[in-house]
Formats: sequence, C-alpha cells, structure tokens
Amino acid sequence: MQPFDFSRHYVGRRVLVTGHSGFKGTWLSLWLDRLGATVRGLSLDPPSSPSMAELVDLPAVVPGSRCDIRNAAALADELIAFDPEVVFHLAAQPLVRPSYDDPLATFDTNVMGTANVLNACRRLPALRAVVIVTSDKCYQNNEWCWGYRESDPMGGHDPYSASKGCAELVTSSFAKSFFPAADYDKVHHVAVASGRAGNAIGGGDFGCYRLLPDCIRAFAAGNPVKIRFPEAVRPWQHVLECLSGYLTLGARLLDDGPTVAGGWNFAPLPTVDIWDVRRMVSTVATLWGGGHCLVEPGDHPHEAGLLRLDCSKAMQHLGWRPRYDVETALRATMRWYRAWKDRVGCEALRSLTLEQIKAYEETV
Repeated sequence: MQPFDFSRHYVGRRVLVTGHSGFKGTWLSLWLDRLGATVRGLSLDPPSSPSMAELVDLPAVVPGSRCDIRNAAALADELIAFDPEVVFHLAAQPLVRPSYDDPLATFDTNVMGTANVLNACRRLPALRAVVIVTSDKCYQNNEWCWGYRESDPMGGHDPYSASKGCAELVTSSFAKSFFPAADYDKVHHVAVASGRAGNAIGGGDFGCYRLLPDCIRAFAAGNPVKIRFPEAVRPWQHVLECLSGYLTLGARLLDDGPTVAGGWNFAPLPTVDIWDVRRMVSTVATLWGGGHCLVEPGDHPHEAGLLRLDCSKAMQHLGWRPRYDVETALRATMRWYRAWKDRVGCEALRSLTLEQIKAYEETV
C-alpha cells in the first residue's frame, strides 16, 4: 500500500509550530519549509547545547519568536498576529526524569500550556487544523505485551506521563466544547487531533536523559555510556516516522475535517522493531566504531519497562505506515552525528537533514 501523499496540502499555507527550536520541532520546521509552507515558530531558547536548531541555523530558514506557552496573553498575541491555517503544537517539557525534579513546571507546561494553545486557537479566523503532539506515555501503562490502542485509558505513573495523559484530556475537552463536529462548516472550520508517537531517534538530538544522545556524548569522549534499565523496551522509530504521521494527520484534517479528529498512534510495527536498551546501545556502538555501556547501579525513579503502541488505526484510516526499521533508522542517525563530529558547517548539516528528509519521502 502506498502511503498517503501529504506534500500538496502544505504548499502556500501558513503553518505555526510551537517548540520549533527543539529536536522534533527543527526537523518538522525544515520539512514544512521544504513542502512550500510559510512556517513560523514559537519556542523558548533551544533546550540543549549544542542544539540542532543552532547547528543547522534554523532562523535562516524559518522565522520564529521566543514565547513561553505558559504565558497565555503573549501566546495569543503571537497566534493572532500570524493567523495560521495549521497549528502543530510540540512545545513541552519532554522528559521523565526532570518531571520528578520539578513536577509543577511539567504540569504547567504540558497541561496548561496545551490549554493555552487551544484557547488561543479559538480566536484564529483562518485556522483549519490543529495537531497536538503528546506521547506514547499518555496511556495507563500496565506493562502489557501488546500495543496500546487509542481507545485505551489515559494514565501515567510519573509526572511527565501523567501530564501527557492530562494533555490528551484537555485536547478532547476543547475539541468537543469549542470545535464540535456537529458545528463544523457552520459555526467553525477547525478540526483538532492528537498524535502519540514512540521514542524518536535521529540526528540532532542532544537532550539529556535520552539514550542516543547519551551514547553519542559518551562515545565521542571515549567513555562508556551509563544505562539504567538495560532490558527496557520502547517503540524506537526515526524522527521522520513520527513527523510523517503528524503531517499526514494535519493533511487529512484539512481534507476530511472532524471525521479524523481524536487521538492517533504512530509507531513501528511490533513484529520487527521490538528492541531493548542493551541491543540499541550495542548497535550504536558498532555503527559509531566502538563503545560500550555500564549499568548504573542504585535506585532510579520509576520508568516503564515495557511500552508498545498499536498503529493499525493510522494505517487503516489515515493511509500512514512506518517505512524504516530500527537498523535503517540508526544508520541514518549515526550518519548525521558523524557529520556533526566532523565539524561540518551549518549549511552542510542542513543539507544533510534535507537529504535525509528527501530519502525518507522516496522510501516506499
């Protein structure tokens, strides 16, 4: 089955991306620009140093403003001034471990920040589609061996996971209360959906407490990487897999309105891409050219040991499907990090990023 072609849907459209200076946000902003959209970003300063946004000189391609989504008035002013047709909301506190250190900031950003974005969207006359990006961790995790479906209950043990479950409830509430399907094309023209994806990997991620960036930092310095849960299983996928899901969802919202509203999983196929942390580290070390791991002893904050998503709904109803297996994703990722280690310039890294986007588009 050919994947749904979303390329024509963004040509000439005004598209706003919150969190555009983050890892996913940078890739998405460059992809939207490549598709011919007029893109604007809103975010805080890049979340890491180095950051992908700085390394590819994102401001040279995509204009943006510094804006905290917790500041409802400033956020609304930015959205009203740009009046986007499509909004991709990615801004978040994206990590489990920091959510234990500052749970209130995590809930404030991920829950009230999402509410602020959706409330501002009520005042945008040109708006047609809103994609709220949450996480695979929004589900109540029972450590099941099968993938979670969109109909499964929201939950979350740690503050980060709980905040993402809450963000899903906020999204559903705003969609039903202010953009109801019964009033579509009568009172309003907005369709709202959420995207839930797995652990994204790809070049340009330098965040803390993430497996691939931790590996790169350790191996580049000639040190072993310390891991906490070597047997933990995650739905690993290249960042372009997640983003193709969000772009497909946005395009289908433009085409079909609220008939495709609600939550959607974008995940690897469970039959081929169930890798634990130890296997990931071993493969990264081989592709890097050397390196090993040490299991960090001691008590660590709770993290899910087994987490899988079922993406059959998106495959059947959106025409989306995963294109890369984990090894292909890792090879592309390590090629990007090798270029970074070789200190190529911003234009070269941006060109490599766009080359990888093009290669993904051409994968069938």
